[in-house]
Amino acid sequence: MAEWDDVLAAVAAALGGDKPGARRLLTECWDSTAPEDHGQRCVLAHYLADVQDDPDAEIGWDETALLEHGFLSDGDLAPVGIPAVKGMLPSLHLNLGDGYLRRGQFDLAREHQQAGQMRSKHLSNDGYGAMIRSGLDNLGLRISDAGA
Repeated sequence: MAEWDDVLAAVAAALGGDKPGARRLLTECWDSTAPEDHGQRCVLAHYLADVQDDPDAEIGWDETALLEHGFLSDGDLAPVGIPAVKGMLPSLHLNLGDGYLRRGQFDLAREHQQAGQMRSKHLSNDGYGAMIRSGLDNLGLRISDAGA
């Protein structure tokens, strides 16, 4: 089983911009999880999506993150500073909506953008919450600009 410290170190590598190194660390953590390690798998898939070079692989990991999220209960993401799991949903939908838009799947993009906005009430009123809300608003504008 992956340890949360290892997961957090891999996430830090992803946030640090070293895509190949982060991808390696995140994949090693993923490979050491068990199917029932939904909290770790959700976080790892979320960040694995960010370090992909192929848009289809990115969307696949984003879909996996959302799937794993469905198994979570409050407290499962506390090791990464998310006390209520609903607080992660807007970001998951934002990422999926963005991926679908870039792939030209406008209906799916709009569906996830709207789902993210509906769940944005679960975001905290801090910089992170503002960033995700702004991202969802911007995604909506980009979808409209694309004629969808």
